[in-house]
Amino acid sequence: MARIAGVDLPKDKHAWIALTYIYGIGPSRSRQILDKTGIDPTLTAGSLTEEQVNDIRKTIDAEYKVEGELRTDVSMNIKRLMDLGCYRGLRHRKGLPCHGQRTSTNARTRKGPKRAAVKKKK
Repeated sequence: MARIAGVDLPKDKHAWIALTYIYGIGPSRSRQILDKTGIDPTLTAGSLTEEQVNDIRKTIDAEYKVEGELRTDVSMNIKRLMDLGCYRGLRHRKGLPCHGQRTSTNARTRKGPKRAAVKKKK
């Protein structure tokens, strides 16, 4: 089983799809990596040789931020916005969408489940 950047790649998928299981690598970037290393994208990840896996690993380490390093960068950027107190930072702090989406009817992913309104007794 190929293990790159701390992620086990699925054996039965094509190499270009399997690389997308790594955080920070999407379809276009995975194809770029395979083009640079000269590996056929339609090979299954299970049929990659150890030499090919090492080539992919070296290319990713040299040129891209992936997994833990990328996650820390993203979280530090969000933390910086929150510390500045800018609009986007305040929205992150409150757990609301920060790219201009409406919140009156949607935004359940960010806001969480609905809370029932408290009714007063007469």
